[in-house]
Amino acid sequence: MDARAIIWAFVLALTFIAGATDWRTRKIPNWLTISGMLSGLILRTVISGWPGAKASLEGAGLALALLLPLVLLRALGAGDWKLMGGVGAFVGPVLFLFILFGSIFASALMGSIQLIQTKRVKVTLLNIVELVRGFVIFGFRPNPKISLDNPGLLKVPFGVAVAAATAVCFVVARLVH
Repeated sequence: MDARAIIWAFVLALTFIAGATDWRTRKIPNWLTISGMLSGLILRTVISGWPGAKASLEGAGLALALLLPLVLLRALGAGDWKLMGGVGAFVGPVLFLFILFGSIFASALMGSIQLIQTKRVKVTLLNIVELVRGFVIFGFRPNPKISLDNPGLLKVPFGVAVAAATAVCFVVARLVH
């Protein structure tokens, strides 16, 4: 097994376990996300030395920096945030961006299906208008009515979207090489 295959095996295992856990419990535990970040750093360092460690730290750092505002706004859970840090630690910054965009797309698709099934399209569009209006008036502050803390709002298990996006990126990477 070559180095790329080993890294893909680990990141796929991390995201599939996270996706299954998020689907069942709507949480991604610290034991998984923190060990994922550390495993990514260690594995990349063992395989590639300093360049691997650097790519791992860049990937994790980019993930954590890009997504921190969403966590602070309570639009993304801390487990999802740390999972993406782990993904970045395994795949580095460039592949992380592909997985992030794929995850956002998959999450939007899942959310759209959920909105249509529950017939909450109008309410959601009004919430988006309220959120944008609040950002214009008050700046980037959490809105308690429109956040993860509101049990009445629909939520999508982002870990499932991350697992799907990682699997798609893996397949595309295999087709390219």
